[in-house]
This record gives sequence, C-alpha cells and structure tokens, in this order.
Amino acid sequence: MALLELRNVGKSYGAGATRTEVLRDIDLEIEKGEFVAVVGYSGAGKTTLMSLIAGLLQPDTGVVTLNGEAVEGPGPDRGVIFQNYSLLPWLSVYENIYLAVDQIFSSWPAEKKREHTERYIAMVKLTPARDKKPAQLSGGMRQRVAVARALAMEPEILLMDEPLGALDALTRATLQDEIARIWRATRKTVLLITNDVDEGILLADRIVPLSKGPGATLGPGVIVDLERPRDRKALNHDPRFKEIRGAVIHYLLGPGAGPKADKGVSGAAREAEAVA
Repeated sequence: MALLELRNVGKSYGAGATRTEVLRDIDLEIEKGEFVAVVGYSGAGKTTLMSLIAGLLQPDTGVVTLNGEAVEGPGPDRGVIFQNYSLLPWLSVYENIYLAVDQIFSSWPAEKKREHTERYIAMVKLTPARDKKPAQLSGGMRQRVAVARALAMEPEILLMDEPLGALDALTRATLQDEIARIWRATRKTVLLITNDVDEGILLADRIVPLSKGPGATLGPGVIVDLERPRDRKALNHDPRFKEIRGAVIHYLLGPGAGPKADKGVSGAAREAEAVA
C-alpha cells in the first residue's frame, strides 16, 4: 500500500452557473521515501491539489488517504512549506522552529526540544543566524527556516507548494541544491508542486504533469532515473534528461494543453518545445 493515495479526486468552487471545476479524476500514489514533483500551469489547480492533501480542503468526489486512513483535516503527519514562508515575524529563527517542536512534541523534556531544534537549524545551515528575526533574513534564508520548521515536526510526508517561486534565479538554484542535499540525508517522502519542469527533473524521482484547467487532471507519470546527486550543468548535455524533459513537455503542450496554453509554463518548457 502506498503512503499517500488519491482516488478519483475532484474539486469545484462556486455553485450553479458560477460553479467552476478545478480538478477532476485525480489519481495519484506516492510511496514512502519517494520524491514526486507535480508540474503544471499557473492557475491549473496545483495549490488546490496541495490543500486537499494537507487537509485544508475536502474533495467533492473521491478520497485522499495517508497510511490507509482518510485525510479529514490538517495534521502533523503532513508538513507544509508554502511560497510565502509563513514565519512569525516577532520570533527568531530558533523560536519559529522551537514553537513547532514544542507543539508537536509537548511531552519531551526542554533540553531534548532544544537539541532537536538546533539540529534542524544546523541542517539548513542557519546556525549563525539562529537569533535573527525574519525581517533580518534574505528570502532564501526565510525559506530555509520554513524547511527546517517543517522537517523538525518529523512529518510522514513533506508538502512543498512552489516553495522557491518567489526567489531570484541564483537563490532558487542554491535552495534547489539544499533541498536535494537534505532529501538525500533524510529520505523524507516529498511532494513538490512547481511550474518549472527542469526543477522537477533536478529534484524528483518521478514527475507527474497536471493538465491545464479548468477541470485539470494528472497525466502519465515520468520516472526520473538519473543518477544522484545531479549537476544542472551536466544534465543539459544528458540524453536521458532531454528525453524526460521532452516527455513532460509533450504532455503539457499537447494532450494536457487547452487553447493558447503557452502561458504559465516555465521558459525552459517553451525552449524545449522550440528545439523539439
């Protein structure tokens, strides 16, 4: 049995003539320890999909299960990392992470909570900034705090909703490398939502494309059988990388595309189409 399963999941918003179908017929399985990237257009319903898995929304049809149990609300077994960091501005790096640890592991002795918090601060290389407030940090550093906080909760699955989308290109590349390093160290089950095909290939074991909405659905998954750790410069010359990229792009700009569906897909995707 897969760790996470979605069966025939659908979600709409509104009522009557204004009702809009966002997702339909969503089927997905994620195994324990697997890193899966869902890649799709902006506005296609990726955040709605993540919210259904996180328990922030309930599906209109179908079921979402984790370890065979239906997801009926948020829980500590799912750690969520959002694009906007969601840090408490009056707390330091240490305090933002410690607060989550204290809530999840309330029965632990204070010293164990402190050591646990410090461990994850070190994991994301923020020990020198442990006493700084979010306003004193760069965007990349704030996202590192969000990653550390989610990991410190020791969830069954880490849900990442376009966590690098607001960052500049250089910071985004650095954080991609950090996420890959942390995943290799922890082997945490991860679901990444992104509109960047290359990011999905760099990080994931499997890419699942999401068609353009309304009524978006998942296309066929593509196994990313490239050796880790992956070097983004070397990947550009790897025939298998190009094959994987081409398969994802083919679906997004072919069967998964609506009319004039060239907007909202990463520039890398359009470049791939141009040279295909």
